[in-house]
Amino acid sequence: MTPLRRSAATVLAASAVLCASAATAAVAAPSPSPSPSPVIPSGLYGEKDPTYDGVWRQSLALLAQETVGVKPAGKAVNWLVGQQCDNGGFASFRADAAEPCTAKTVVDSNATAAAVQALSALGGQDAAVEKGAGWLKSAQNQDGGWGYNPGSPSDANSTSVVIGALAAAGEKPGAVKSPKGKSPYDALVAFSVPCDAKTGGGAFAYQPDKDGKLAPNADATAAGVLGGLGKGLAAGGGEKDEKAGACVKGEPTPARAAANGAAYLDGVLAGSGHLDTPPMPGAEDTEAQPDFGNTADAVVALAAQGGAARAQKPLKWLEKNAAGWAEEHGPAAYAQLVFAANATGTDPRNFGGTDLVKGLNAAGPAPEAAEKSADKSDEEKKDGDGGFGAWWIVAVFFIASVGAGILFSGRKKKNQQL
Repeated sequence: MTPLRRSAATVLAASAVLCASAATAAVAAPSPSPSPSPVIPSGLYGEKDPTYDGVWRQSLALLAQETVGVKPAGKAVNWLVGQQCDNGGFASFRADAAEPCTAKTVVDSNATAAAVQALSALGGQDAAVEKGAGWLKSAQNQDGGWGYNPGSPSDANSTSVVIGALAAAGEKPGAVKSPKGKSPYDALVAFSVPCDAKTGGGAFAYQPDKDGKLAPNADATAAGVLGGLGKGLAAGGGEKDEKAGACVKGEPTPARAAANGAAYLDGVLAGSGHLDTPPMPGAEDTEAQPDFGNTADAVVALAAQGGAARAQKPLKWLEKNAAGWAEEHGPAAYAQLVFAANATGTDPRNFGGTDLVKGLNAAGPAPEAAEKSADKSDEEKKDGDGGFGAWWIVAVFFIASVGAGILFSGRKKKNQQL
């Protein structure tokens, strides 16, 4: 899911919650309107208004850094942990995390699932991961899936990202059952478009329409493939799929739905090598535009399903065209490209000539490893211009005065953390 599309989805989801809650005693408050001059917390990645995607972009940034072996700044991790509500859920963004969450705090499955995946990968955050997974299980719908907000109808994207979070938290997604005995996979395969459909056979729909029909959706398909495989946002490449090809009819198991979804993506990407964003209703420009984020998601999905070779065409397109998009859209965009590089075994520090890791690191507080390196250089410099020399003079004087042996001394260097 692209950062911009996710932002729009958040607004729509929050509005839907408000409308649905109007007839109940507990009315959910909408997220605050974006500020024209947002104050960006020092631990947060990105410079744009975080109202609708703060937790999402932070989670992706930290997960991407962990994927490439970069240890994030302590204050970046602390910021994310501090966004968690006592019940385990995460809102898209809480400007004042010191204030406790209330019944009016709009928590959502996507922010929570992304945070759980990131914190689980980073390690050392077992309590936050356990609470987050617990909240996700409490928000499961009767059909076994998840909607964006608790109580909203299940959709393929939300269900898939939650499956990835549950797996990251050490749960067995298939064993997480609703009161009606339905698992996340039961819900997910219900979004798989039958092979004999007139259009889009093998794809995943976001949700059934009002008539119960399933319309193919490339964004939902990329998510659905990973969900069907039980994998998360930073999935690695899978084994080469010798049977990759057309949609295969049969019982809609999670594995078959994932394979069919990948076959659909193969077909859509065969021409241009990228996915498209349709024009917004009423827009003057009626031409579809390349969708960089969903193309990156498709690369991860294809590689996870059938190996790196299967994702080469969209990967090459991204390497050639995505640098400007990442620079414009910031940490979540860089992270999506890092995930694409990771899934295909591509060097993220030379992604079509672009250093994705450098761009990602520059979008937030300096990673801890970089700070340690800087501290070491400062200490060595201090030693060289007097600190070490003065110590050595004292040692020599002491040796001379007592007339004995050689003095060995070591000093412990302090590691600063943000």
